[in-house]
Amino acid sequence: MPHQIRTTTLQNVARGALGTFMIVAGAGHLTFARQEFQAQVPDFVPLDKDTTVLASGVVETGLGLALLLLKGQNRVRMGLGLAAFYALVFPGNIHQYTHHISAFGLDTDAKRLGRLFLQPVLMSWAMWSTGAFRALKPKKHNQS
Repeated sequence: MPHQIRTTTLQNVARGALGTFMIVAGAGHLTFARQEFQAQVPDFVPLDKDTTVLASGVVETGLGLALLLLKGQNRVRMGLGLAAFYALVFPGNIHQYTHHISAFGLDTDAKRLGRLFLQPVLMSWAMWSTGAFRALKPKKHNQS
């Protein structure tokens, strides 16, 4: 990824919205939504649920700030990192669905199932808005 990746105004706005969402979600982990986030922590996580929620809140806040503040290749790396983070927390969404846990207004299996399909959207949003998709695209070489 040696060259500079430029993003469009729409990508910048989308990245700003995602960064803001992550900061609010991180704040929720740390304060007003701690118990609801605990409902998503799978039983196999070795830390207690509150510690897991607090730690992920710190990470989410940091990721959100990084989305808003980083430039250039660091921004691309952050898009890839955020997509990886979304993949890592996906088991929590599966746990909520398979254990029929109501949280965040997801009070039916249909709603919890629908939430599972949001994760790939978030992953794509992170990668598109940071230019990570373009940075990973193979470069065409001019043949003379």
